[in-house]
Amino acid sequence: MTAASSGPAFSTTVEALRLREWLLGPGQATLVMDQFSADDFHVVVDDRADVHINSKDGRFYLGWFPLGRPGTDGEGWKIAITGTAKVRGYQMSFDTETPAGVVAAAVARVLETSQRV
Repeated sequence: MTAASSGPAFSTTVEALRLREWLLGPGQATLVMDQFSADDFHVVVDDRADVHINSKDGRFYLGWFPLGRPGTDGEGWKIAITGTAKVRGYQMSFDTETPAGVVAAAVARVLETSQRV
């Protein structure tokens, strides 16, 4: 199939575009939550039904805000790692519509980088 243009542009085929289907929609938050054990993390569900997970050492934080984090524009997930006296920490945020599988992959990678001292 060729897509013809009506002016000075280009033409291509659907095959050449390599169209894909992309994972969309929030999915199941359990893909993220199931990565945390009670041995290493505290879990709190607040009165808005937002979920907050902290590492027992206090340096890791994950927040899940199904209806959006208050004071933000649709932030659904927040991951923050507190730094040390010598190295700054970092944080990342995901929209409420970010697929939980994408967030789960990011969380898994962060957890892989942690080490007990």
